Amino acid sequence: MASKDLGSKHTCWKCGTRFYDLRKPAPICPKCGADARASPALKSPPEKKARPAPRPEPVEEADAADDAPLGKELEEELDEEMEEADDE
Repeated sequence: MASKDLGSKHTCWKCGTRFYDLRKPAPICPKCGADARASPALKSPPEKKARPAPRPEPVEEADAADDAPLGKELEEELDEEMEEADDE
């Protein structure tokens, strides 16, 4: 059987019917009458929004007592312990 040239194959954007345009200038759906050239443009998928960077946690300020220099008495005790360790 000889194949016939039916033109381009189309799918109706309105009703989903598949049809050939039969080489006519306007591809019109035989079921609902929609023009295949008037199909709405396909929308691209929405862009994913990047998550904002997490906020840095606030840095707690160290107590002033931690940064204070050692008292003279404590320094003297440490020096004595070091001297005793050296003598042994």
